[in-house]
Amino acid sequence: MTETSSTVTVDAHPVPAASTEAFVAEVTLNRPEKLNAWTGQMRAELVAALEALGADEQCRAVVLTGAGRAFCAGQDLAETAAIDPDDHAAAEAWIDDFGRLFRVLRGLQKPTVAAVNGVAAGSGFQFALLADLRIGHAEVKMGQPEVLSGIPSITGIWAMWGILGRAKTTEFALTGRLVDGTEAQRLGLLSRLVAADEVRAEALAEAARLAELPPGAVALTKGRIRELDDAGLDEAIAAAKKVHTAAYATGEPQREMARFLAGRRR
Repeated sequence: MTETSSTVTVDAHPVPAASTEAFVAEVTLNRPEKLNAWTGQMRAELVAALEALGADEQCRAVVLTGAGRAFCAGQDLAETAAIDPDDHAAAEAWIDDFGRLFRVLRGLQKPTVAAVNGVAAGSGFQFALLADLRIGHAEVKMGQPEVLSGIPSITGIWAMWGILGRAKTTEFALTGRLVDGTEAQRLGLLSRLVAADEVRAEALAEAARLAELPPGAVALTKGRIRELDDAGLDEAIAAAKKVHTAAYATGEPQREMARFLAGRRR
C-alpha cells in the first residue's frame, strides 16, 4: 500500500511475525527540492496521515523520514516572511499549527522511529526529537538555527530540554549552530548511528522489531512517558504564541527571513 499526497507519502511494510495484516507505516516528507521545509499545507497533510495511522489497529509502528538529502529543514521561510507585523492572529495560528502536529505525533500509541537521513533543523529538528527513537548517520546536521532568522526558539527549548539540559539547550537556542551525527549521538539527540545508506533500512528494521511487541504494553508505556511532560508542551505552546506574536509585531523576523531568502546569510 502506498498513499501519496502532494507533500507526504505513506507506505505500508508488512510485519509477518506479528500477524498477516499488521504493518509498519513509513511516512515520508516529500518536498526534496526544498529540503522538506514545510508549509501549512504540508503540516496539515502530515497531521491527517498520522491521525489515520493512529486510528488503524493494524499499524503497529511508524517510521518518519524525508525524501532526498534532508529529513526536514524546518519552516519554509518564504511562507512566514509574509506575515504582517500587525496580524497577531496569523502569528498565533502558525504556532497552533505546530501544536497540532506535535500533539498528534506524541499522541500516537504506536512506537515511532525517525530515520534522520540529512538535515534536521529548526521545527524539523524538534519534530525528530518527538519520535521515540532516532537513527541517523555521521554526516547529518541537527540543530536549532531559528535565532539566525530572527525567530525566537520557544517550543525548541521545550523539545531540547529533556535531552540536553539547561547548558546545551541554551547553547543550541542562542548560537543556532548545527552539530553532526557523531556529536548528536553523544548528546542523545540520535539513538543510533549507522552508515548513510543504511539509515532507512535500519529504521524500518527497528520499527518492525518494536511492532512485534505487545501493543497494549507499548501504548501504556508511551502514555506514561507522555504524561511526564505534557504540561510542559502546553506551557511551551502558550508561551510561543505570546513571544512570537511580540516578535512578529516588531518586523524583525520578517526582515531577517527576507535577508536569508535574498542569500545574505549570517
